[in-house]
Amino acid sequence: MYSTTTHSFSNAEYQYNQPWRKLLWVKQNYPDNYVDNTFLEELQKNVNVRTYDYWTMVYESGVITQHISSVVIFIAIFIDLQLHSLSATHLIWTSSLFAVTGYMFWDLIMLKTAKNYELSRKHVIKSTIIFFSTLLGLSPILKTLTSQTSDDTIWALTVCCFLANVLFHDYVAQSRIRVKIPGSLSTNAAIFASVLLASRLDTNLDVFSLLSFAVEWFALFPIFRRHLQDLSPKMQIMMTVSLLLLCVLLFIHISKAVVFIYMLGFCFLTFVCPYWLIFIQKYKNEIHGPWDEARPRLQRAKRNLYRKRAT
Repeated sequence: MYSTTTHSFSNAEYQYNQPWRKLLWVKQNYPDNYVDNTFLEELQKNVNVRTYDYWTMVYESGVITQHISSVVIFIAIFIDLQLHSLSATHLIWTSSLFAVTGYMFWDLIMLKTAKNYELSRKHVIKSTIIFFSTLLGLSPILKTLTSQTSDDTIWALTVCCFLANVLFHDYVAQSRIRVKIPGSLSTNAAIFASVLLASRLDTNLDVFSLLSFAVEWFALFPIFRRHLQDLSPKMQIMMTVSLLLLCVLLFIHISKAVVFIYMLGFCFLTFVCPYWLIFIQKYKNEIHGPWDEARPRLQRAKRNLYRKRAT
């Protein structure tokens, strides 16, 4: 960065020199740190500062709280399975019912947009049958996968995996056009944590129920949430409140302290963090000027490339 401090030189010293130019590759009869009076004319402050609306930020924070709530719900279901408060059969039927309902919701949307709709439906049904059949066969192996590992190690690894799931989850992609599994690193971390927890269950059916629910919950449910977010803001708010109530309902008989901490975290992320972000915006001082390096606009280049391919 050039120094903005101008040096006073006598007119007689520079009256025979060429005018100063902002070029590093040209040798000029001026000191390296010399700038003229026009150097700061292109100075810009806070060009990219975005003005936030509080309630809009509160609404958009639901994407984060929904995902955190889904992790808390999954942990509560694991504890219920381990304590035999929830049977594996009930979990399988309930999760399958919600998965079929979500697929029917997606099916109605794809009926209007997809060209190879019938082929896509057959592929999904075939892949589902093969996947869950394979998972059922691998349940005895997964049950004994960490039998020689202590419980403390399992709990520590599970916490790390769920933290990675929350941190690396794709909170930005919200378009219904993207139906791919979001955030491969985040999804893999959640599935690995599910395998670790499932290895601490008693029966093979418990292992299969938890892992099948984990696939539906961490791989398919985020796609369903994105569809709801695109449909209506009210659906987004209803989903956030529903997951909040479900967390409280599932954890209230396990630990009231966890429910209290969860409610504090939910209120902090939903109501305090947006206000905090708006408050610190007035202290932002971003400076742009002729000394900045050129920034490639990759998003615009990608759009132009996609348009050329489409045409």
